[in-house]
Amino acid sequence: MNLNIIYRKTSLNIDCKRITYIFVLCVCGALLLPKGINAAEPAEDYGPVSIVVHKTPTCGCCGKWVEHLRQHGFSVVVKTVASTRSVQELLGVPPQIGSCHTAQVGDYWVEGHVPADVIRKLLDEKPAGILGISAPGMPMGSPGMEGPNAGSYDIIALNQAGELSRYATLKGKAKP
Repeated sequence: MNLNIIYRKTSLNIDCKRITYIFVLCVCGALLLPKGINAAEPAEDYGPVSIVVHKTPTCGCCGKWVEHLRQHGFSVVVKTVASTRSVQELLGVPPQIGSCHTAQVGDYWVEGHVPADVIRKLLDEKPAGILGISAPGMPMGSPGMEGPNAGSYDIIALNQAGELSRYATLKGKAKP
């Protein structure tokens, strides 16, 4: 009878050790997860996304685009440069899709007047092979370029193979 009691105590100790081990693993795992993570929530609910905007000091539409980003929850750092071309070259933005300002957000570059919701879509979806997106030129009706003659415009993506493709087609917003 004594052996049976010893066996039960040993078995109970092993079960307690396993339970304690599993509990410690769960607690450590929970502490390592980002605060507030939930697969059902969109990334924009995690707080402001930091974006660095390189722009020249005299461009008024760039300032309006920066304000648009701030109004849509981005934390914007503005770096004033004499010319954005050197930044574009450094980041690999092709000249044919260049614009008046260049931004860096996450692992991507964003060229020109790309709307905040399209940038968030890029960050949420993380499309394979995409290096950056652009609203080439200065499309009327894009954020910072609102005016009476707004039209549709394309957002162009550049992939790692150097190929350009349409990422989105948007209708510009008119402003009387």
